[in-house]
Amino acid sequence: MADTQKTAQLTIGDQSYDLPIHSPTEGPDVIDIRKLYGQAGVFTYDPGFTSTAACDSTITYIDGDAGVLLHRGYPIDQLAGKSHYLEVCFLLLYGYLPTAAELETFENTITRHTMIHEQMHNFFRGFRRDAHPMATMVGVVGAMSAFYHDSTDISDERQREIASHRLIAKMPTIAAMAYKYSIGQPFVYPRNDLDYAANFLHMCFAVPAEEYVVDPILARAMDRIFTLHADHEQNASTSTVRLASSSGANPFACIAAGIACLWGPAHGGANQACLEMLKEIGSVDRIPEYIARAKDKNDPFRLMGFGHRVYKNFDPRATVMKQSADEVLDLLGVENNPVLAVAKELERAALEDPYFAEKKLFPNVDFYSGIILEAMGFPTSMFTPIFALSRTVGWISQWKEQLADPQMKIGRPRQLYMGETARDYVDIENR
Repeated sequence: MADTQKTAQLTIGDQSYDLPIHSPTEGPDVIDIRKLYGQAGVFTYDPGFTSTAACDSTITYIDGDAGVLLHRGYPIDQLAGKSHYLEVCFLLLYGYLPTAAELETFENTITRHTMIHEQMHNFFRGFRRDAHPMATMVGVVGAMSAFYHDSTDISDERQREIASHRLIAKMPTIAAMAYKYSIGQPFVYPRNDLDYAANFLHMCFAVPAEEYVVDPILARAMDRIFTLHADHEQNASTSTVRLASSSGANPFACIAAGIACLWGPAHGGANQACLEMLKEIGSVDRIPEYIARAKDKNDPFRLMGFGHRVYKNFDPRATVMKQSADEVLDLLGVENNPVLAVAKELERAALEDPYFAEKKLFPNVDFYSGIILEAMGFPTSMFTPIFALSRTVGWISQWKEQLADPQMKIGRPRQLYMGETARDYVDIENR
């Protein structure tokens, strides 16, 4: 917790209360209200906790107005441009960039934990074929605690470390198996000779009947998607992981809770919603019509994949993702894919329209990631599982940080009760 240098005074009636103010290394000051109820007998009211800091953290910092995203102080565009996903995983987990030797050891550890327990295959077969891959992932990840008893004791630092490595390593395997199961193809085992992103693509698209070679451009684009979604501060799913963790739940249960929260369309489904919008538009010649609708305040239609709740200027991840999208589309082409053709033209039209510039409605990371995943051949049902795979390291880093925090308490939000006051029970014959 940052040192307290200032105080705020709250006056209620004829009583005044001094509340400490903490100054962070980045961002606005924070008024500490932990003792407010004990001193004044009142709570604060903040639906969605949008003005409340529930923890202090050293992992990720976001300035939405300035378009800034830092992981451990490093700008996201530098990490996505110069680093790769597993190095970013190391950074988020341990707080510093690894040496070459440390990175090699970490990569080897993750690579050799990618297989899942063979009996876990039975879990997949218990789902219907048309089950959403996210439903499968919630169930299978939650079930990991039944197979890996040696990494569920959260009081043991070594077990926490093993659980962290297992989750990062096995999540691509679980996501790929969920995909293969949904399309009726056999599972493809991980390969230790492939890097993290290439291995995931191989498990998704290889079949026993022929050799599948992962294109390095696609592997690099996939790695960037992982990197750009690795962590995003105290969002809904991360807060869910922290809340579950505060009860002492095992790491696999906590991450399963995060996956379940991410499944919500208001959180992890943005790139899927973007692709569905592009399919609704259907053809390039209909773009002017939909742009006009987006400008009409009386029309409920909104351009998905433009603007961002946090980033009020531009999404710093979008520039890097656009580069990957251009590379993938150059490689795979858009001629035979009307959805990608619409995306390309919609991007051009929106960027050249003064209305969108004035409203700061620029294409965000979800717009470009959806284009990339569509071009690679993923169905929209796999977009959120890939997001969950990417975000796992962020959830784990936040989970580890919380467990090491001496101030940690079980989460217990208050409420503004607006229901009935106390009343006597009425016997059924008298109602």
